Amino acid sequence: MPPKYEGLSHCKLALVFAVLMDLLGVISLLMGVFAPLEIEGRDFGDLLVYTGALLVLMSLAGWVLWYSGNIEGLTSKRELGGAVGGAVDRLARSLSRRIRIPRTHSSPT
Repeated sequence: MPPKYEGLSHCKLALVFAVLMDLLGVISLLMGVFAPLEIEGRDFGDLLVYTGALLVLMSLAGWVLWYSGNIEGLTSKRELGGAVGGAVDRLARSLSRRIRIPRTHSSPT
């Protein structure tokens, strides 16, 4: 029996990474804008603004991984009858299999 996939069960790690980077980025960004952060006469608000922007940008990679891991119904070239020979196809397939964790349901006896 094939494993059942429900809701957010695909690529949970990418989803957690994306949400965590978004939260940390927004918190850092807002602290850099609104908190007075001066140490020995030097302002460190810009550092937090740039760090927050970088974290939000990094979360984009997590969102792309999560979204692409949740696409269902696509057929591969092998299923269509063609040869799968691209290194990119093999890499994407192996990464997708490692990231995707199937949820198994046990039936009560």
